[in-house]
Amino acid sequence: MAEFTMELNDEQKEVRDWIHGFAADVMRPAAAEWDEREETPWPVIQEAAKIGLYSLDFYAQQFFDPTGLGIPMAMEELFWGDAGIGLSIVGTGLAAVGVLANGTQEQIGTWVPQMYGDANDVKVAAFCSSEPDAGSDVGAMRTRAVYDEAKDEWVLNGTKTWATNGGIANVHVVVAVVDPDVGSKGHASFIIPPNTPGLSQGQKFKKHGIRASHTAEVVLEDVRIPGHCLLGGKEKLDERLARARERAKNGGERVKNAAMATFEASRPAVGAMAVGTARAAYEEALEYAKTRSQFGRPIIDNQGVAFQLADMRTQVDAARLLVWRASWMATTGKPFTSAEGSMSKLYASEVAKKVTAQAVQILGGNGFTREYPVERMHRDAAIYTIFEGTSEIQRLVIARTLSGMPIR
Repeated sequence: MAEFTMELNDEQKEVRDWIHGFAADVMRPAAAEWDEREETPWPVIQEAAKIGLYSLDFYAQQFFDPTGLGIPMAMEELFWGDAGIGLSIVGTGLAAVGVLANGTQEQIGTWVPQMYGDANDVKVAAFCSSEPDAGSDVGAMRTRAVYDEAKDEWVLNGTKTWATNGGIANVHVVVAVVDPDVGSKGHASFIIPPNTPGLSQGQKFKKHGIRASHTAEVVLEDVRIPGHCLLGGKEKLDERLARARERAKNGGERVKNAAMATFEASRPAVGAMAVGTARAAYEEALEYAKTRSQFGRPIIDNQGVAFQLADMRTQVDAARLLVWRASWMATTGKPFTSAEGSMSKLYASEVAKKVTAQAVQILGGNGFTREYPVERMHRDAAIYTIFEGTSEIQRLVIARTLSGMPIR
């Protein structure tokens, strides 16, 4: 078991510097354009694919880093470059995690490569869980999956919303209800193969931030998929449902559903994204404060500005440490006995909102214009306290874990 350390090894530093170079040289120069266009930055994704940054192999290497720091390190550097483009590059990873968390080895080997494509034919994937009436309340999910035993097919109907890459994805991973009688325990995840009839893109959202990332509704109308597209297989699902029904009958313990398993695995990574955005804003504000003069001296020479920057840097570093701890714990199999994964996501997201707001304030009127990147960073940071579990949900998870009580 790898010991927890705050020092990256030489190989990790080399990877970090490589990603940082791509973020600085390719992502940042393109960030304002794609934010304004509000479109998926396919040319940037293709550039990432050409160098191996957008690929299954790269993410697998980082995922299996024995220290657990590979993924958060990569996320921080990419989102230091730009959050919207960063999410376009890593959005496929959430769908891939959904398959890795719930699928068989055969399913992983079949579908995850199709999510990425290759440098000459780049693809993306989408993870579809939220619904118009079921966001934080996954128990309210209405999308249904019904098994047609005669044809060994599943039939899906419903509408998903807030899906990154929804409708433009090559492969969609959809969470649906298979047994409504056991609530969220009756959910399962399904692969929707490319060009499956009945799947269509609904509304594409025009967002406050992360505008270079495609977010849309996904409509499922009598979507028929082969039985082998049920992640984990039907035998495993039937066993899980039988246990859930028995526990429900006896008022027994809770069982994690498919969507929650995916979100739990990804929360520290989202925290790392927030750290990247916060760090970028802090660095912009620091440089501006050192070069901007008022009343004959740099504004950093004033305690009001200098103390803000001191707090910003402290908070960014503290957030990173929480993310690294949670990532190390997850990789080394240590249980989140105090909801450390949720802690890392909660604190890092709140820090990103606060630090980017302070950066705008330090830049003053310039910070409020699109001529300076902190305005975009501040808009982008708002998403971290919302997606993959709001800050309120994270606090609920932490409070329930600490108290052992069903806090509502």
